[in-house]
Amino acid sequence: MESTGLKKIFLMEGLSCADCASKIEEKINRLEGVKEAKVNFATMKFTLITDKKAEFTVILKESLKIMDRIEPGMVIKGDYPEQAGGKRKEQKSTLTEMRNNRIRLGVGGVIFASAFLMGDQSIFRFLLFGGSYLIVGGGILLRAGKNILRGQVFDENFLMSVATIGAFLIGEYPEGVAVMLFYRVGEYFQNLAVNRSRKSISDLMDIRPDFARVNREGKQIEVSPENVVIGETIMIKPGEKVALDGKVLEGQSSMDTSALTGESMPRDVNENDEVLSGFINTGGLLLVEVTKNFGDSTVSKILDLVENAGNRKAPTENFITKFAKYYTPIVVFTALGLAIIPPLMIEGASFNDWIYRALVFLVISCPCALVISIPLGFFGGIGGASSRGVLIKGSNFLEALNQVDTVVFDKTGTLTKGKFSVIDIAPSEGVSKDELMKYGAHGEYYSNHPIAKSIMEAFRGTIQENQIQNLIEIPGNGIKVLYRGKKLLLGSEKWMESHNIRYQKSDTPGTLVHVAYNNEYKGYLEVADQIKDDARAGITQLKALGIKKTILLTGDRKKVGEKIAGILGIDEVYCELLPQDKVIKLEEIQERKENKSTRKKVLYVGDGINDAPVLARADVGVAMGGLGSDAAIEAADVVIMNDEPSKLVDAIKVAQRTRGIVWQNIIIAMGVKMIFLIFGAMGIASLWEAVFADVGVAVIAILNSMRVMKGE
Repeated sequence: MESTGLKKIFLMEGLSCADCASKIEEKINRLEGVKEAKVNFATMKFTLITDKKAEFTVILKESLKIMDRIEPGMVIKGDYPEQAGGKRKEQKSTLTEMRNNRIRLGVGGVIFASAFLMGDQSIFRFLLFGGSYLIVGGGILLRAGKNILRGQVFDENFLMSVATIGAFLIGEYPEGVAVMLFYRVGEYFQNLAVNRSRKSISDLMDIRPDFARVNREGKQIEVSPENVVIGETIMIKPGEKVALDGKVLEGQSSMDTSALTGESMPRDVNENDEVLSGFINTGGLLLVEVTKNFGDSTVSKILDLVENAGNRKAPTENFITKFAKYYTPIVVFTALGLAIIPPLMIEGASFNDWIYRALVFLVISCPCALVISIPLGFFGGIGGASSRGVLIKGSNFLEALNQVDTVVFDKTGTLTKGKFSVIDIAPSEGVSKDELMKYGAHGEYYSNHPIAKSIMEAFRGTIQENQIQNLIEIPGNGIKVLYRGKKLLLGSEKWMESHNIRYQKSDTPGTLVHVAYNNEYKGYLEVADQIKDDARAGITQLKALGIKKTILLTGDRKKVGEKIAGILGIDEVYCELLPQDKVIKLEEIQERKENKSTRKKVLYVGDGINDAPVLARADVGVAMGGLGSDAAIEAADVVIMNDEPSKLVDAIKVAQRTRGIVWQNIIIAMGVKMIFLIFGAMGIASLWEAVFADVGVAVIAILNSMRVMKGE
C-alpha cells in the first residue's frame, strides 16, 4: 500500500446475508479512490484501503450508504484493532436480535395456528392470517420495499415477498403465511448455525490473552496487553496465558504450546529462554521481560493472518459469487415466463396453477446455501489448520494445496535440524588443530549461519574482536575477512577456487569448511547436521497422499545431498546451488511438461529466512520453523509453526477435507434446488417443499461446513 493511502478495519454488526456481503464488496470496490475493499462474512470484518488518506472519510461515507442500501440496519464499529470490547458488543447485539425474532415467531405462530384450525372462511380467519403474516414477515416486506426503491431488486427479501403475496392473491392464505413463517424459522436456524460456526472458529483461535500482569512501581497490576511497553516485566502465574513475547528473567516452568504449534508435548523453559504470546504456563511462576509490543507479538500476527485469510478468496468462492449474481435473476425471469407462457399456450391451463408453480420457483431461487456455506467452509479449514500449528494465509492457498503434485525441499533447517556440530578437524601439514580452530572461529565470529555457530561452540579459546575487520559474507559460498591485517577465507570448494587457493579434497559426507589464511591453505573443518526425526515419515506420507515427485535443492556438496536424499527417500536432488541457483532450478521444475500440461502446482518448503526468493517464486511457498520468525511469516503462503516436516501432511489433509466438504455443499445445494425446480415446474412440489429447498438446505450446508474444523 502506498504511504499516501490509508487502511482501516471495521466490525460489521447485523451482517447475516452472505450474498449481501458479496454485493457490498463488489459495489464499494467500484468507488473511485478505493484501492481495495474486503467484506469477510465469516469474521464480520470490513477492510477498506484507499489510494489517498484525504479521501478516506468521503469514501467511507459512500461505503456506508451502499451498506445501508443492500443490508439495512447493519452498522459498523470503529477501527477494529483499537476497539476494546467490540466482540462482546457484537455478541450482545446478535443475541438481542435473535431473542426478538423468537418472540415474533412465537406470537405469529400462535395466531397462524389459531387461524389454521378455524374451519370456516370468515373475514375473521382472513384477518388472523393477515395479522400473523405481518407479524412474521413485516420486516421482510419493509426491507424488500426499501431495496426496490434503492434499485436492489433480486435478493431474498424480494423473492419471499413476491412469493407469499402471490400466494395471498390466488387465495392460498394458509400457504402464504406458512411459507413466510417457516422461511423465518429456517432463517432463524440458519443464523443460529452461522453464529455457531463463527463461534466455533473464534473459540478455535481463542489464543488472545485477556490481560498482562505487569510490575509497575513495585506493584503487580492487570492491564491490557496493548498498554505494555518493551522492557517492562510481566508476571505469568500457573494456568495463565503468556500475554506478550519476551525472555524469562526468573523462574522455570513447562509451556503448553498447542494453541500455536499444535504440539501436544509441553516445552520446558528456564531463565533466558524465549517465550511467546499464546503459550500457556502449566508449571511454576515466571517473570518475563517483554521484547515486543503486542501488535508485533506472535499471537497478534497469528490472529491477524487467520482473520484476514478470508480476504484472499479461493477460485471456487469467486466462481460461486459470480454464479449467484446471474443465477437469481435467471430463475426470477424463468418464473415469470412460467407464470405467463403456459396458460397462454396450453389449452385448459389455469393461471392460478402456473402462478403457483412460478411462486415455488421464486422461493427456491435464493442462492444463500452456496454463498454462506462455502466461505464458512474455507474459513473453517483455515481455522482447523491453525489449530494444528499450520498458518494458511488465504483460502486461495488452501485450495492450491489440493493441486500440488511436486514438493521441493530445502535441506538445512527444513529436513535437517540446522544444529551443526564440528565432527572433524583436518589441518594441513605444519598447522595444529588449535590453530585451525582459531582461524575458523575468528572468521565465523560475526556470522549468524548455523555452521558458524557450531564452529563457535566448538572453539575453546578467546576471540580477539579488535583483530577482525572488513567482513564480507557471500551466502552459499563463504566468508572473507581481515584477521590481524591479512586475508582470511572460509567456505566451500568453489570459494577456494575463486580465490585460486589449492585445497585438500575429501569424500567425507559432512559439510566441509575450508580455511585459508594469507593465501595459504590451512585445512578444513567437517561439520555435520542431523536429520529431523519426522522427516522420513513425512515424505512417505506425502507420497501416500498423491504427491508424485519430491525434490531436494541444497547448497551442500553432491555427496552430502545424495546421502540425505537416499535416507529420506527423495526422488531427485540438486546440489551445490547458490540462493539464486535455487530460483532458476525451481523455475525449471515448474516449466516441466508434466507440470505445465496438467496445471499442477509446485510447492517449495524452506526455512523462511535464506529462502525468501524461492518461497516467493513457488506456486505455494511453505516456511518451516516460522514460530516468531518475521521473515518466514512475510515470505511464505503457508507457515508451519514448529519445525516438523510432517505438518505439511496435515496442511494437505486439511485442504483435501475442506475441498471435499465444499464440493459436498455445492452438490447438495445445487442438486436439491435443481430437483425441486423441476418438481415445481411440473406442479409436484408445493411452497412447503420450496422452503426446505431454500433455507433447509442452507442450514444443512452450514452445519456440514462446521465439520471441516474437526479432525478425521
